Amino acid sequence: MNRRHLSTWLALSLAILTHGAALAQAPDWKKVRIGVEGAYPPFSEVGSDGKIKGFDIDIALALCAEIKAECTLVQQDWDGMIPGLQARKFDAIIASMAITEERKKAVAFTGKYASTPSMFVARTGLKDDNSPAALKGKKIGVQRSTKHDKYLTALYKDSEIVRYGKQDEVFLDLVAGRIDTTFCDSVAADIGFLKKPDGKGFRFIGAAIDDAAYMGEGAGIALRKGDAVLQKKFNDAIGAIRANGVYKKLQDKYFDYDVFGK
Repeated sequence: MNRRHLSTWLALSLAILTHGAALAQAPDWKKVRIGVEGAYPPFSEVGSDGKIKGFDIDIALALCAEIKAECTLVQQDWDGMIPGLQARKFDAIIASMAITEERKKAVAFTGKYASTPSMFVARTGLKDDNSPAALKGKKIGVQRSTKHDKYLTALYKDSEIVRYGKQDEVFLDLVAGRIDTTFCDSVAADIGFLKKPDGKGFRFIGAAIDDAAYMGEGAGIALRKGDAVLQKKFNDAIGAIRANGVYKKLQDKYFDYDVFGK
């Protein structure tokens, strides 16, 4: 064998070995770890029994059943969701995470599995106007590092933005009078606050906000960019549970309206 043939043979052998090693290391996705929050009712919360529950949780379990995977739920504070995914603490995020252009730079997304508008909540005495001019000088509470935070930061420059780790903490300070209003998901506000005893005397103010430039394309499942196989599995599974009625059954458990959107 001359030098050229030897070089070619070695290159082919190395390519075959590398490809084989990659296949050997590629996950089969029979076991999947799902990052969930647990502090965003009715999408996810910790029940009195200490178990996590909610729409996101039921959707996660239904999708895992559809792809025939054994899933483990990994509770994670919101701030650490994407870092935790990238550090391989879990394999996917199902936590009502908005599909935004900024997040697409860091992670891959499935198509949406829900889409709900965002609204401001305040005491009934506050003027029914959520414009930046109307809320000038007001303290607006928001969950840190969310699409709502980005929206307020960009447009409400004359308001004081007060950031929190969890939406539940925002509602507590709203009741205590430490902030004037909050901007968050309308469903989370309605079911997680306004329909509860603490929500008495509060209401939505102004119109719903569904600005795609800030609010994104709905809530999707976030994954690492290299995990295209798992991404496809989940995309196919979302379509399957939408078609076979499982999605509607889970939706109707929590809501009396369509949360998938157009």
